[in-house]
Amino acid sequence: MAKSYAGETAPQQDQLKASRAKKSWRVVDIVIVSVLGVAVGVIFWLWSVGYGLISAATVAFPPISALYGGGWLIAGVLGGLVIRKPGAALYCELIAASVEGLLGTHFGFTVLLSGLVQGLGAELGLALFRYRRFTLLVALVAGALAGLGLGLNDNFVYNVEWAADWKAIYLVLAMISGALIAGLGSWLAVRGLARTGALANLPSRGAATERAV
Repeated sequence: MAKSYAGETAPQQDQLKASRAKKSWRVVDIVIVSVLGVAVGVIFWLWSVGYGLISAATVAFPPISALYGGGWLIAGVLGGLVIRKPGAALYCELIAASVEGLLGTHFGFTVLLSGLVQGLGAELGLALFRYRRFTLLVALVAGALAGLGLGLNDNFVYNVEWAADWKAIYLVLAMISGALIAGLGSWLAVRGLARTGALANLPSRGAATERAV
């Protein structure tokens, strides 16, 4: 059997090229994830407006406010599930955070740091499955790890004076919120978008018929 100069067979080379092609970004990928980031950034801004009510409602036990945090994690998980390439989750989350900051929020531009940490969490969740599986479980893991990023960031930036047990509870609730709101929510959203044909040119175009597990 003929081999290449690198010691690989032609079929192996073709498989390697195909794998690289799946991970390489196209212009359409950049455009789509940017549009998603901007759209979700507006949602982030609206979510920030609602946080004032949540903060007031949880004043007796502030850690429970972490259950609201999943709304700020949607961009990363959604971008990753739609584009299905390394960096998509982080890029989408950063775009959304930037839009939120530009629109104006009482968190100021600290949302950029939040977006970075949360996006890295979602990215890690997808990387654990080598960007090859995008089932409900993968979405939940990505959402939970994005929530871990949110919880750690908030505990270091906003909840510094809290007792250790409050910080631990906040962290766990943030992960639960991330898994349910960002993970499950994004997974359902991608399936819905796939049914409309909006993802026809993307790797996630068949999401509506993919198995949940």
